[in-house]
Amino acid sequence: MKTIFSTTDVHARERFDYWHDVACKNLVEHDSNPGCRQTFQAELQSEGLADLGLVLFENSPMTVSHTARHMAHASTDELFVCRQIAGVLALEQDNREVVLESGDFTLLDPRVPYAGKFAEGSRLLVLKFPRRLLEARIGKTQLMTARCMKPSEAENSLTSAFLAMLPRHTGRLGQAAEEIAKDQVLDLVAVSLAKGMEGSGPRISSARSLALVRLRAAIESRLIDPALDARTVAAAAGVSVRYANAVLAEESTSIMRLISARRLSRCRKALEDPLQIHRTVSEIAYSWGFSDMTHFGRKFRATYGLLPSEYRRSRKAT
Repeated sequence: MKTIFSTTDVHARERFDYWHDVACKNLVEHDSNPGCRQTFQAELQSEGLADLGLVLFENSPMTVSHTARHMAHASTDELFVCRQIAGVLALEQDNREVVLESGDFTLLDPRVPYAGKFAEGSRLLVLKFPRRLLEARIGKTQLMTARCMKPSEAENSLTSAFLAMLPRHTGRLGQAAEEIAKDQVLDLVAVSLAKGMEGSGPRISSARSLALVRLRAAIESRLIDPALDARTVAAAAGVSVRYANAVLAEESTSIMRLISARRLSRCRKALEDPLQIHRTVSEIAYSWGFSDMTHFGRKFRATYGLLPSEYRRSRKAT
């Protein structure tokens, strides 16, 4: 990751103000107060992963607050996953308090006020991503913020480890690998959040989020099967076809439409990947479960505006 700012080369009397300005630009607008201006130290690193943003920073003790005033100036609609690398961070949002220790992570919503207190030696990784990418996986997230995801749970352990690994690889991956890593980390975060809501109210929201995650997982793991149908997906997710489609209808889709969308997305990524240039369009389509090339071409053009072969040529040109 690229170092955007370090107090090492800044005069002591200017360090905190300089840090605050850089943090506001790279993370989110906020107010903050250091434990001690004269001894304040901080470093901020940043990198992109497809359309996700990663910010890694360590700093001396301080408090932060993100208020309605700051929210009014927001130009993007993002969610944050905060993964504590070292030290301790206390956060409060929506009347819920969470204390993050090394390995813990939580979800924050910049559209809602929050406050935080960083202890000595804090090192935090923040994953920033468009809200729609997570809500497509688990629905509305307002009840999921400021809940501590501890790695003692199996799902959280995997998610936490994957998050911690990202800073070592971002900025060095090819486009195809970045897209795959992006989908994987969002899928893992979605699983952890949905699992974390299990057993906590309201039960309907929890059940719906879990159903969304299970339906997506059932579809993703079976895309290559050209005979995949709604009954198979629903059975694998442990719900009825009627309930599955009712849940997905709230996301403006259905089982069969989601299957088609995921297959098209996989094919698009393969057509963009220079490492798969040796594969024909038909080979790619068949490998992701399409059995009729005319149908595939029509659906691809309706979704992406070009026939698959035209799309591949356009990507080569850029």
